[in-house]
Amino acid sequence: MKLSDGFDARRLRPRGPSNWRMRFAAILAALLAAFGVLLTMAGAASLLGRAPTLGALNESTGAAAVLLVFGLLLLWTGIALWRLCRRRLRRPSDLSMAPHLMKKRD
Repeated sequence: MKLSDGFDARRLRPRGPSNWRMRFAAILAALLAAFGVLLTMAGAASLLGRAPTLGALNESTGAAAVLLVFGLLLLWTGIALWRLCRRRLRRPSDLSMAPHLMKKRD
């Protein structure tokens, strides 16, 4: 089937709403995960006794363990939120073809 030169398939699909909210949420989730990694590393370093700059965390292992667990929770939450936002960003639009009707790309 020959397509004419003036044909543009993007005109057939209406423009959906912009997804800047999901992008912003994905950025915040990534920052949350990064902060969780930093807290986890600080807690682990304090538990190992290699954290002279953490102040009171150097003396108490309980505070270091709480910091480690809180960092792991932040990391897990950030990754889960980031994956949810990315999944919503990549969701197909209303017009979609069945996969077996698509052109095969080798």
